[in-house]
Amino acid sequence: MRKNLNFTHEFVEHIPKNLDGRKIYISIHFGTVVHLCACGCGNEIVTPLSPTDWALTYNGETISLSPSIGNWGFTCQSHYWIENDEIRWSYRWSQEEIEKGRARDQITKGRHFTTLEGKAKDHNAWSHLKKWLSI
Repeated sequence: MRKNLNFTHEFVEHIPKNLDGRKIYISIHFGTVVHLCACGCGNEIVTPLSPTDWALTYNGETISLSPSIGNWGFTCQSHYWIENDEIRWSYRWSQEEIEKGRARDQITKGRHFTTLEGKAKDHNAWSHLKKWLSI
């Protein structure tokens, strides 16, 4: 098992072109967290903040991201958690686990956006009904 690593974080509006290998950059404005892969391979890891992607927790001193970071698209296939500015290594997923995880993510996104569309349609239908009834 790899040794856990301490990172620092920085809140920024725009992500810098040159990233510090031990820093996590957070742009609340763009809903994005970026860092270089913790394994040292140099790949840029972009984690969008959204209800169907990652959640950021800031306790006033450190940040945490959830769920874990799984770099399945890169050769390194690193897998780790970012908890309280610390990289906590996780086990390497099999190809089957990666495929199941991706499928689960697609289902979650599909449900989320279908629900949003339904709420928008319900709201729109209700608005038309209220207008028609002159309420």
